[in-house]
Amino acid sequence: MIEAAGLEPGDALASSRELAKRFEVTTPTIREALRRLEATDVIRFRHGSGTYVSGGVNRRLLVNPHVSESRSESVLELLDARIVLEPPVAAAAAAARTDDDLTALTLSADNSLKPQYADERPELHFHVALAGASGNLLLRETIEALLQVRARDQIEIRHRYTDRDRDHADHVRIVEAVRDGDADAAAALTRDHLVAIREAIASTLGPEQAR
Repeated sequence: MIEAAGLEPGDALASSRELAKRFEVTTPTIREALRRLEATDVIRFRHGSGTYVSGGVNRRLLVNPHVSESRSESVLELLDARIVLEPPVAAAAAAARTDDDLTALTLSADNSLKPQYADERPELHFHVALAGASGNLLLRETIEALLQVRARDQIEIRHRYTDRDRDHADHVRIVEAVRDGDADAAAALTRDHLVAIREAIASTLGPEQAR
């Protein structure tokens, strides 16, 4: 139905009751279908607002909703991967950004000021917006898919790294470098930002876990 209607992320779905009537099934059946779509981020529930199409509707690589809980080792593994991947993406963003990209980056940078609540995720992740500013759709999808596939680890990073002011300041400096078209600075700032988070988390772990 979502595909046939051409719905995009952010578009609202009808209520569970209305969908049940449309498909001639019970409301619990619709709710179970929606929960399965939520597990792969095809839709998102907004408390008190309704059900909306989410970014997973266009994603080629989807999260396994049955994977075990996040572990310290997997959190550091995600950060290590991001340290390798994201600095050159930030450099590409500095070379290709548009005014719309800068607006999205500025808005999403403020997400870092918000404390992590349970498993809540922002509508637009700053580092996904940064990859989007590269102008390369595949780079954006790659970073978005990585953060989605390892969503439990990413949420755990937010729970463990709580220096919201520094997080935000880092993001603002990255945005400034991208706005200035300074690819070297954008890459260096992104790397320093991710390394600082890794070091902060590793410092709370035992020697074996922190390797």
